[in-house]
Amino acid sequence: MEYDVVFPSERVERLFQKTLEKIPNDYRAAIVAAVRSLTTNPRPQGKRTKKLIGELIVSRFTAEYRLRVGPYRVLYDVDDQRKKVVLLKLAKRNEQTYG
Repeated sequence: MEYDVVFPSERVERLFQKTLEKIPNDYRAAIVAAVRSLTTNPRPQGKRTKKLIGELIVSRFTAEYRLRVGPYRVLYDVDDQRKKVVLLKLAKRNEQTYG
């Protein structure tokens, strides 16, 4: 069964889109493809995806997973009851990404 990829709020969606627009085209395409792949497998195996340890609060929501695409990170949560992948943040990896 497929999952829907959603945002928790319009504000988070705008920030995600704004960040995505600033990313070079090759990485942008890879990020979009990786996010689309979450619809069929929200918890892919391998080094690109990681379950986060502890509580990482992003815009009043808890990020449970990290998806790595080059130097960029997509932080998200999975709601199995509603079959939704909730995108919370897109950021270039640096000291503030997980803080």
